[in-house]
Amino acid sequence: MNAPRWLIDPTVVRPIGVPDSAIVRVLRVPPEEAGLRLDVFLSGALRNTSRTRAKRIAENGAFCPEGRRRKPSERLRAEDRVVLWRPPVDDADPEIELPVVYLDEHLLVLNKPPHLAVHPTARHHHATVTKMLQQRYPKERLGLVHRLDRETSGVLLIARGVEAERTFKMLFEGIAPSNGAPPPGRRRGTVAVTRPRLVEKEYVAICWGSPPDGLIDLPVESDPDNPLRVKMRIAKPGLGMRAQTRLETLERCPGYTLVRCSLLTGRQHQIRLHLAALGCPVVGDKLYGPDDRLLARGADGCLTAEDLQRLELPRHALHAACYRLEHPFSREPLELRAPLSSDLVNFWQFVSGATPSSA
Repeated sequence: MNAPRWLIDPTVVRPIGVPDSAIVRVLRVPPEEAGLRLDVFLSGALRNTSRTRAKRIAENGAFCPEGRRRKPSERLRAEDRVVLWRPPVDDADPEIELPVVYLDEHLLVLNKPPHLAVHPTARHHHATVTKMLQQRYPKERLGLVHRLDRETSGVLLIARGVEAERTFKMLFEGIAPSNGAPPPGRRRGTVAVTRPRLVEKEYVAICWGSPPDGLIDLPVESDPDNPLRVKMRIAKPGLGMRAQTRLETLERCPGYTLVRCSLLTGRQHQIRLHLAALGCPVVGDKLYGPDDRLLARGADGCLTAEDLQRLELPRHALHAACYRLEHPFSREPLELRAPLSSDLVNFWQFVSGATPSSA
């Protein structure tokens, strides 16, 4: 299935009654999915969306390009376009603070709060890091150097300017600029020399159980059998992408461990998947924890009291604690730290009776 895309298309007509603030999304129906009901197609095409919510979207916001409303039971044809007109949903406070960890002419580093999306989506449009930075720095060209999941808190790097964005992203890819970093507005050649750990990344997690200290060296791959399409799994030996995480216990209490996770590779969901593979998933993890169906129910706002009791936290307990790198322009060593998020401090105090030392 081709991934859905955002589309600005003059052939798409805004239906009567759809407000100007609505977000439009256009999905193409691939030939192999011809004949599916609209609601069944949407439940597969929209990530993290349950069948119940897909039916509700089909009833309230699905149209043809010319503006005709579609029915949930409608059978689709190959190459049909399904136009979704949906109001932006922001459950985060648009006035939420973005604490600054570090700032210079090339780099802005934030301590991202949990439950704050980085990019606008159909669910979270206005209260996102990029939207809030556009308001704070309206005349600047800012670029994300890396991403954090919406639920993950901690260190987030934003480059100031095109040249800074290119240079910092090279570092994160393991490529060191040649002959010093090029100054803003001026390009120099680069040498594609891959050097391990040009950027050192440390995360702190609270997990169930007691994982052993040491190196987790388990390859990962996408899980094609999972209907959510975002889930990863451990690959068979010799297959998948190499993934390495080094674990160090910070503190333990009965049933829980506060653990430092150093990333030697940077795969999607790597820490969460590796800890789950050890039988010690991250507390609050809706995808790799007690039941991956909790992810769709959480996205739909349909978590029950029993669900929340199983998760123990409304978000996964993962925090980007420290990034270390050499500043590519000044050549100064940077240690960018974000204190542990208050919700994780409070949770650890509750289960252990003590304030975590990493806070």
